[in-house]
Amino acid sequence: MAVEVILPVLGETMDEATIIKWFVDVEQAVQKGEPLYQIETDKAVLEVEAPADGVLRKIFYGAGNKVPVLAVVGLIAAPDEDISAYRIPKSTRVGEAAQISEVSSVAEAPVEVPVLRRIFASPRARKVAARRNVDLSRVKGSGPGGRIVERDVRAYLEAQPVATPVARRMAAEAGLELSEVQGTGPGGRVTKADVETALARVSLEARGEEPSAAPPVSEAVPLTGLRGVIAQRMSTSAHTTARVTLTTEVDATDFVQLRARLKEQLEPSLGFAVSYTDILVAIVARALREYPYMNVRLADEEIQPLSHINVGVAVDTERGLLVPVIRSADQKGIAEIGRTLRELAARAHAGKSTPDDLTGGTFTITNLGMYDIDSFTPIINLPECAILGAGRLHEKPAVHDGQICVRRMMILSLTFDHRLVDGAPAARFLQRIRQLVEQPYLVLA
Repeated sequence: MAVEVILPVLGETMDEATIIKWFVDVEQAVQKGEPLYQIETDKAVLEVEAPADGVLRKIFYGAGNKVPVLAVVGLIAAPDEDISAYRIPKSTRVGEAAQISEVSSVAEAPVEVPVLRRIFASPRARKVAARRNVDLSRVKGSGPGGRIVERDVRAYLEAQPVATPVARRMAAEAGLELSEVQGTGPGGRVTKADVETALARVSLEARGEEPSAAPPVSEAVPLTGLRGVIAQRMSTSAHTTARVTLTTEVDATDFVQLRARLKEQLEPSLGFAVSYTDILVAIVARALREYPYMNVRLADEEIQPLSHINVGVAVDTERGLLVPVIRSADQKGIAEIGRTLRELAARAHAGKSTPDDLTGGTFTITNLGMYDIDSFTPIINLPECAILGAGRLHEKPAVHDGQICVRRMMILSLTFDHRLVDGAPAARFLQRIRQLVEQPYLVLA
């Protein structure tokens, strides 16, 4: 009996995935449990195993297709089994996102995908759409089976061009769609100059003239996969948050000494050296417990306090920036934080992070000190409230106990969303982090 190959749900926030490649060709034998195909979710590349023994008779979604979870992507059957009457279930064929390619042993041919007229949307999506007067028929769904979810409505709203009143009036008078104008103002805002540039281009095209040629491109890199996800999330964060960055210089001399002692005492038993980031995670978790108003998120136009302190740490990998999450970081000691972080980072570098490794964070730390960066303005990892950037540790003259001496200094940069917290409370939180860095033994108390 034929067995359907289903795209599984591999994480609580996973709605869809992109098929990267199939390890087995059509009409090739497979064994249950062996890797069958590879997918990419928002930030992880994973292998999916064959659900049964037999022959891979059909592939419904080829490499490069974005597929909703629980969709039928292939069919395993006996070599001589008649599968001519098999049809893809309707639930896997709804919406524009289902670009299906049915592959047989004879040829590859695209299958026309029917689009249902009925609009499928989650209750939260309908609530936001009604509140913001959004026509759901204009929104593209990214949920299972093309279903419209809340983030789709918000993405649609964010995609609407922001323009100055003068620019809007000029575009309306000229019959120019603002969506066709590239905004160059703050946050991509369309300005008067942008509309004038667009009108000049339209005028040239009407006369059959070509605009000035753009500089030649040596090799274009598609903004897809993980790079595309990073671009979309960073752009959304930059355009939707009221972000403010606070910086403070910290005397990290005792912080450095504590790390040296922990390294000396614990490395033989742990098998690894405790890092500055390990200690900083413990410090931030402690501060978040003391200042819970920083451990919140914005969802459905509400500020939601979070019951768990899950600290994400930015990791630079060959595929791009990933943020593995240390769950319940305030309940872990420095050694356990270090062990957990190394396991998460190892999977990230190997491209084997699970969706749960990279979701559920409530606060993020990013450390560029190893690249000799003093300070920077990190971008908030939505839907979190804030992110802490750590700069390099360096020696410099400083006043200590009334004397000028050489100390190990470091700059910390806290970017927070002013919609969720005001400047003074955020400053108190950063001040507490500074105190714990300067007196790190308090974390062990």
